[in-house]
Amino acid sequence: MEVCSLAEITDAVKGASAHKINKILGRKGKVWQTESFDHVLRCSESLDQKIEYIRQNPVRRGLVSNWEDYSWIWPKQCVEHGTAELRSAGQPGAAVPT
Repeated sequence: MEVCSLAEITDAVKGASAHKINKILGRKGKVWQTESFDHVLRCSESLDQKIEYIRQNPVRRGLVSNWEDYSWIWPKQCVEHGTAELRSAGQPGAAVPT
């Protein structure tokens, strides 16, 4: 099994999605910012804070007035069952909610 760094995985996702986005929009050029920022989460309070920060991104950008109205934020079960669902999904062998 090949081991990849987080940066390599992120670059691959950004590259593939940028290509598809540009194709759909009929344009060329950058889609994503070049830098990335990762942060090790050390406790559940930190996880809850980061989840809330991510939830508020589409609100801050003016895409929606409530994060729950943004289609691409979390799987439905995560919204209904809270962050415990996200925590268990990150455990080895755990199913990812759909």
